[in-house]
Amino acid sequence: MNKRPLLSGPYLLWILGFTVIPLLIIIKYAFTDRNGAFTLENILAMFEPVHLKAMIFSVEMAFVCTVVCILLSYPLVLALKRLGLGGRSFTIFILILPMWINFILRLLALQMILSNNGVLNLFLSFLGLPEWNVANTRTAIMIGIVYDYLPYMVLAIYNSVDEIDSDIIEAARDLGANGIQVLLRVILPLSVPGLLSGIVMVFVPSMTSFVTANILGGGKEQLIGNVIEEEFMTTMNWNLGSGLSVILMVFVLISMTFTANNETNERESRIW
Repeated sequence: MNKRPLLSGPYLLWILGFTVIPLLIIIKYAFTDRNGAFTLENILAMFEPVHLKAMIFSVEMAFVCTVVCILLSYPLVLALKRLGLGGRSFTIFILILPMWINFILRLLALQMILSNNGVLNLFLSFLGLPEWNVANTRTAIMIGIVYDYLPYMVLAIYNSVDEIDSDIIEAARDLGANGIQVLLRVILPLSVPGLLSGIVMVFVPSMTSFVTANILGGGKEQLIGNVIEEEFMTTMNWNLGSGLSVILMVFVLISMTFTANNETNERESRIW
């Protein structure tokens, strides 16, 4: 007796109940008005100035935060690779430890640090430095997003870098490559699969981090996630919220397809 259908049944039911059916409901709402009649107005609403502004801001914020995460991750990953097994495991444990704490609590703690009378400005005053009024700004939102998603980027890149044979790096150095050349011509190309995975795990959720924007941005800046959340929870316009969600989902799928294609090409390429 083939037990595969029996074993896969719970997973298929889970996917059907919590992915497929909700997705179909969202699509149904996206292409109908409040009376149930077919319409494209909910889709075309993305091109209204307020929605387009939020979308552009979301892409800009996600791009900047992703780049910052990449720049912070590689030095940390290279340092981890030099550590022994014990030091490496402890550092990774410290890195993922905040992820065990509730997401909202972490943001509230960060808000207390970045507030005008918070820990950061108290420390700057103690050093005799001018205060940094970063609370309720775009910079605060960016700091929050980087703080939330940096571990995902680090772990994704680390998994790829850890698989690189040390003999390859030593061979590059024996051939006269300096540290920068080894990084750019050996480590970076071989770690591209992990890098692309990290980009997906950071860029995509960064666009919809409406809770981060609400808490650290003071509601002054709206990501596309904030707009969608307001349509569902405040104005109760599920049709418009669903239309914006579908547009965002298509954008995400295109981004993930592009990333997957690049990852396949990189796997087939050689070190240049």
